[in-house]
Amino acid sequence: MESRPLRYFVAVAEELNFTRAAERLGISAPPLSRAIRQLESELGAALFERTTHSVALTPAGEVLLTEARFALEALEAAGRRARRAADGPKLVLAVKADGDAGLLEALCARYAQEPSALPVTVRLSGWREQPRLLRLGEADAALIYEPFDRTGLDSERLTTEPYVAALAADHPLAARDRVTLADLGLRPGDLHRYLDEIRSQGRDLAQLITLVGLGRVVPLLPASVVVRYPRPNVVYRPVPDAPPASLAIVWPQQSRSTATAALVRAAVSVAEAAGENATVTPLREREAG
Repeated sequence: MESRPLRYFVAVAEELNFTRAAERLGISAPPLSRAIRQLESELGAALFERTTHSVALTPAGEVLLTEARFALEALEAAGRRARRAADGPKLVLAVKADGDAGLLEALCARYAQEPSALPVTVRLSGWREQPRLLRLGEADAALIYEPFDRTGLDSERLTTEPYVAALAADHPLAARDRVTLADLGLRPGDLHRYLDEIRSQGRDLAQLITLVGLGRVVPLLPASVVVRYPRPNVVYRPVPDAPPASLAIVWPQQSRSTATAALVRAAVSVAEAAGENATVTPLREREAG
């Protein structure tokens, strides 16, 4: 199947109007309509329900829309990766600043020992940007805290750690040794939505911790953050009933890169070594230190 009919189909599926879709594509409506009918004939399934007043996707059309978007995205990503390769072989690792559980430096050092290793460019990104960069071909791998949009991606879990609540030092809950989700007005099923809402208030962790100190937000953060962000006006308290924070290394499903595979192996090795050597220090001792 060629890419042009899929692009035509996606335009109609998103606009649900042949005239607007034709304008968007820069063609006239009749050839667009013929192209869609030819695609339906090729697939042996109706993709749209048409009336004189409306256009709607059929169940087959809904399935194809998801797959077509992914296929077109993958095609564009392949072109971007090829253009990057023309500038010289390298591997781009997308990382949220301070979102590596402290593994990044050791990971890069371990990866450099791999026979198929390439020079690594670390691309710092904002919240939730890494999956998009992978699908667009702008990164080869990423370190991402779960959950994330897994469409078109493979992953390997590296670390699992508890969440802690970051509180202003004068917050009423700061006097406790621990807090619960109920103390924060949350249920376990609310956690991921809550995390997204909190993260949208600061592009990076430094901004978010500043808001904590001002009493503006109470985020839940992976416990590894505590040692990297001590603040005199911020305290961290365990949240024992929160699901754990899990960090994964993620790469495109269609990747056949031996360099990317070597990076994944290095990441797993470093994470396993870090887990074996980890020691647990009570939060109050960390804050006092």
